Amino acid sequence: MKKSEKKVIKINWGQIIKRISPYNVKKGILYLRHYGMKEFWVKLTERFQADDVDYKEWYENHRVLEKDLEEQKNVHFFKEPLISIIVPIYNTPITFLRQMIDSVQQQSYAKWELCIGNASPEKQEIRQVLEEYKSDKRIKEIAIPENKGIAENTNKAMTISEGEFIGLLDHDDLLAPNALYEVVKALNENNLAEVVYTDEDKVTADLEEHFRPHFKPDFNLDLLRSNNYICHFFVASRDLIKRVGGFRPEFNGAQDYDLILRCTEQAKQIVHIPKILYHWRVHKASTADNPASKMYAFDAGKRAIEEHLVRCRTKGTVQHTKDLGFYRVKYEVCGEPLVSIIIPNKDQSEALKKCLDSIREKTSYRNYEIIIVENNSEEPETFAFYKKIAGEKIKIVTWEGEFNYSAINNFGVRHARGDYLLLLNNDVEIINGDWLTEMLSHCQRKEVGIVGAKLYYPDNTIQHAGIIIGIGGIAGSVFVGLPRAFSGYLHKASIQLDLSAVTAACMLVKRSVFEQVGGLEEKLKVAFNDVDFCLRVREKGYLVVYDPYAELYHYESKTRGAEDTKEKIRRFQTEIEYMRSHWIGLLKKGDPYYNCNLSLTKWDYSLKNNQRS
Repeated sequence: MKKSEKKVIKINWGQIIKRISPYNVKKGILYLRHYGMKEFWVKLTERFQADDVDYKEWYENHRVLEKDLEEQKNVHFFKEPLISIIVPIYNTPITFLRQMIDSVQQQSYAKWELCIGNASPEKQEIRQVLEEYKSDKRIKEIAIPENKGIAENTNKAMTISEGEFIGLLDHDDLLAPNALYEVVKALNENNLAEVVYTDEDKVTADLEEHFRPHFKPDFNLDLLRSNNYICHFFVASRDLIKRVGGFRPEFNGAQDYDLILRCTEQAKQIVHIPKILYHWRVHKASTADNPASKMYAFDAGKRAIEEHLVRCRTKGTVQHTKDLGFYRVKYEVCGEPLVSIIIPNKDQSEALKKCLDSIREKTSYRNYEIIIVENNSEEPETFAFYKKIAGEKIKIVTWEGEFNYSAINNFGVRHARGDYLLLLNNDVEIINGDWLTEMLSHCQRKEVGIVGAKLYYPDNTIQHAGIIIGIGGIAGSVFVGLPRAFSGYLHKASIQLDLSAVTAACMLVKRSVFEQVGGLEEKLKVAFNDVDFCLRVREKGYLVVYDPYAELYHYESKTRGAEDTKEKIRRFQTEIEYMRSHWIGLLKKGDPYYNCNLSLTKWDYSLKNNQRS
């Protein structure tokens, strides 16, 4: 887009005027102090955008400019590895073949070779096209007399490659002209990188329209076990691919998925580039456009995950979901460890009764205890209810201080006997009987510290499907208010994945991990204590898993009430400042389980409406 054609950002000034208040002014000043004028203006314009972002416009505004490509051609890196682009071809349409080759030749990084495994050597028109490009010595071809399938054809093409790194390109797809430049830049910035992957989009067969962008997180183990989200553009070191044994023909249809799983298991470092650098062409014969056309591919993906679990010495079974290409892993629970369910409570005996009844009547996992932490109840009915329910399974302990969610839960933990601690609000209701089994099966995994559930409002809209750092300023839940059946951006509301944080309204944590990080931060009395806790657990190297198969209703903080007094607003501002002060690096860099191209003012994975910097 030319400078003179730059899109004018439409701001809803009426909306801004409505939101001007002393509190918002103070909040804006603090944001400006932390992030500077440029980020403040970006935040302001994004927050008050009048319209949603159209990807077609976004793509045109963000695609690399010719002047940038020219500058990239003159950049000299400390490490300039030869990158071998491997492409198996078979009955490839001539137009697609030319466009694929052209996209490689147009790379601003010149140290590449294109290794084509031609499984259609008898096709004269394909031979003619390849002959036309032979003047470029970087383009190589090996004839494959008999089509052996993608896996073996790709392995054959790799035999003529010499690059230190291998990049995988399908015969009808395209690389963005700066793709290899960005990969080599990433390799120079990350010395141990053995795997690099990028964001991607889809493009129509005639190349007229780019659509359905896939903005990916940094490496996400549980998301990868749910779906081959890495997919394209995938680059790995030759040594790593050799170590894991290359492509395996028994996984044809999901050969990339199988290879990616094996490579990520052993890679020293995995780097994600959050830029659209690969264009996946969609046409009538493409799996990208018609998933049901290749069921064998999804079955191969299922087997790839199953073998991955075996290699990782993790017991679990893999199931297809209703969305083909997306999977559910059911892990085994080892033994019957005691789970301590800790529920803070102030009055609201009816809500508490509903919560306890649902646990008792619906929970299939039986080895649990319940610790109710009484905090300043006033209603006689509440104490009468306590006397009625107290017993072997339920213990009532009293916290006599002011309301402090962190301190109350830390106090409850000191009275708990279990090796696993479930922090649970008193205003939730269990939906599915295997909810605790499901959460425990994840939490027992050695790499996992915390597991969160999927919560709904009573009207069957989503209340919690994970938390993203930066949304709303500090952190916020995604997909809030969307229908229960809504599966979210690339089904992220409905599949297992790792996140930076989940809500403590229903959070399972290893006791050893809880104690390792010192429990919840008691300076955070009400807000963000769960987010801060999750981030500290992440700092210790543990995963925080969101599991949508543990489902509960959440009646949304009935006990605590609204943030509607000067004192509460002041306290909330203090908690915001605590989070900014302690996590400013992460807030500036961005949530690694999100993507810098996505909005922080919306919660549905909408595009961020920013202009080219």
